[in-house]
Amino acid sequence: MKKINPVPPQITGSFIDVVEVVTLKSKEQARIFFELVSQRLLSVNEWGRYAGISEFKLLDKKGNKIDRQAAKGDYIRIDVPGPGTKSGRGYDWVKVESIVFQHSGDEQLISLQVRPTHFPLGESAVTAHFLRHEATSTFIVRCLGKQVFAEEHGRNELPNTVEGSIVDRGRNFLVGIAAKLGMSYPQWKRLVKGLLAVD
Repeated sequence: MKKINPVPPQITGSFIDVVEVVTLKSKEQARIFFELVSQRLLSVNEWGRYAGISEFKLLDKKGNKIDRQAAKGDYIRIDVPGPGTKSGRGYDWVKVESIVFQHSGDEQLISLQVRPTHFPLGESAVTAHFLRHEATSTFIVRCLGKQVFAEEHGRNELPNTVEGSIVDRGRNFLVGIAAKLGMSYPQWKRLVKGLLAVD
């Protein structure tokens, strides 16, 4: 059976696919575990505990820090190691574009998709992220039979060297190239493994 695929098409730049899976003893156990991992996925403020490199903070549409599960339209502030962007007040920013629940036959999933965006408390429309606005990250938790998957799929990743100050563009070039060379893979690998941790 073909798996549900909510990931956007790859058109330009680089991409990344990170997938982890655990196998449970029964479909019922897998379904229960899927619900737990889905809650972890939406608890963005806890991602740093799993990923171990960057820190993630969830903010609402008005830019206020919030302690709840993610919703469409929320912002995620990312504290990447090293200097941040001037346009993002020292951070990289993404916006939650969609949170989708899907069910088909023996498969169910939740996907959370984000895209680089501007600093939510500023007036500038400059993308405050080391990747261009075309890039997306799609995080997926999937239950298929006795298996539960956690996934991260980056698409259309190009360094953001066309917006912001000269310093920001230089910084974005360096961070973007590092990501292209695989530096972001360990972080996402730790995140998806952490989401699937069996307590």
